[in-house]
Amino acid sequence: MRSRTLALATASGAALLAAAALPATAQPAAHRPAPAARHTPLQEGSVPAAQLLAKLKSCTQLSHGKYSTDEGTAATVPVCGKNGAVFWKADMDIDCDGQITSQCNADTDPWFQDDTRFHQSDGKPLNAAKLPYVVVPGTSGIWNYESAGIKGGGVVAIIYNNQVEYAVVGDTGPNKIIGEASYAAAKGLGIDPDPENGGADSGVTYLLFTNSQASPIENHAAAVSRGDTLAKKFLQEN
Repeated sequence: MRSRTLALATASGAALLAAAALPATAQPAAHRPAPAARHTPLQEGSVPAAQLLAKLKSCTQLSHGKYSTDEGTAATVPVCGKNGAVFWKADMDIDCDGQITSQCNADTDPWFQDDTRFHQSDGKPLNAAKLPYVVVPGTSGIWNYESAGIKGGGVVAIIYNNQVEYAVVGDTGPNKIIGEASYAAAKGLGIDPDPENGGADSGVTYLLFTNSQASPIENHAAAVSRGDTLAKKFLQEN
């Protein structure tokens, strides 16, 4: 997502130059992009997205300031608090760090790192291509995720396009940027998971349940089961 604007501008410029080079009587060939694969809407657990979002219309700001969604952009995103949870509304950059896979490696991701802040129960880094996980900002004067009751393996509901996906807190990122999740998290929601050019520009809500844990961290089914219970409790308490 970080380079999407540049890539689109470059492609548009190339297309204009190519068209200008054609004879006056020639016409550029019709562009017929391949149809996108149909995405089946995702609903993990039994609590609909609309019910969760209805509780997140107002923000009691917990962070001492706001975060940017990308490097060099304005800081517009606060971390907000609710009973039993914190949340923010942002974009989604793609984290492909951790275990080396065909989807996530130094060739597919210019920012690839072969480790994650939190590890599997066997000590290995997380597998971004397989496990839906969320990245939290590194500790700073803006916000300290640990002091807020957020920890590695904590359960998260990611809400996007009327879908609910459960994930875990799996990695930390820059301390002034927010809005990032794993390759698998994006793919599950129908978001382009390409670590260089994919992601979503906006419309993603991250609801992190405080003092929660999916065990083991790499077991997605455990996150879904625990998340559904926590989501129901969240609705009752807010």
